[in-house]
Amino acid sequence: MYLNAKLKEKTMESLSAVLPVTLIVLLISIFVVPIELGTMVMFLVGAVMLIIGMGFFQLGAEMAMTPLGEGIGGQIAKNSKLWFGIFMGFFMGLIITISEPDLQVLAEQVPSIPNLVLVLTVAVGVGLFLAIAVLRIRYRVSLSTLLIVLYILLIGISFFVPKDFVAVAFDSGGVTTGPMTVPFIIALGVGLASARNDKDAANDSFGLVALSSVGPILAVLILGCFFKPTSASVSSTDVADVITTQDVAREFAFEMPEFGKEVLISLLPIAVVFVIFQIFTKRYPKQQISVLSLVCSIHISDSFFSSAA
Repeated sequence: MYLNAKLKEKTMESLSAVLPVTLIVLLISIFVVPIELGTMVMFLVGAVMLIIGMGFFQLGAEMAMTPLGEGIGGQIAKNSKLWFGIFMGFFMGLIITISEPDLQVLAEQVPSIPNLVLVLTVAVGVGLFLAIAVLRIRYRVSLSTLLIVLYILLIGISFFVPKDFVAVAFDSGGVTTGPMTVPFIIALGVGLASARNDKDAANDSFGLVALSSVGPILAVLILGCFFKPTSASVSSTDVADVITTQDVAREFAFEMPEFGKEVLISLLPIAVVFVIFQIFTKRYPKQQISVLSLVCSIHISDSFFSSAA
């Protein structure tokens, strides 16, 4: 019952997010730029799949990523060893960013940079700054002061980087605002601050997303200083030429296995981390593990729908 209610809630949220864009495209196709009927059918089918996929995706992110983030954050806070907090912050930032679907989309749109190079660069940047965020909470450093210093640094470095890379770098900062990273990073901050009893503990649990966003920008800017592709241009996507509804179904059916493979590869590291974390900490009871396993399965299936759309 609870899962059904949450799924309905998340699906309605997805509908409210996708429907306005869909209507705008429909209006533009009628009054401004005519679109071929086959292309429009592809768009509408993709929009429906996106609504379904995003609903399941948000359900999985909230019910699986949030408990995992809180658990790891609480464990880091309990451990007094500084190196442990730094390592876990870096490692979890790296893993969670690699699994972020937004990053996969960004990598595909920049053909001049190999996908793996861009993905790992952004993931390392998020990992490093999530480790810095752990240190900030532990040593109670002012978030506003730290962000001012870091963005001044980013602006300074941008003058020495090719212009094409500047746009890609600042776009990569949006990776940490994706549906996978946001629930996890926020929950991690809550878990980290839970061990503190002072009045600023609740406030310090926020700001991890803002701080982590600096990491990929800085990492891609540094990459631009050493990586010399022909151009950092953005690619365009070719729309399949379809005539009948069978052509539409065939196009989606043909692409689904490849997207499913990408989703499984992306989410596998998180599943491994969860298993290892549970073995060593025994944090979650068996009943909750069963629920998390179910939700993770849903999360994989919805990611599959969202990616295919």
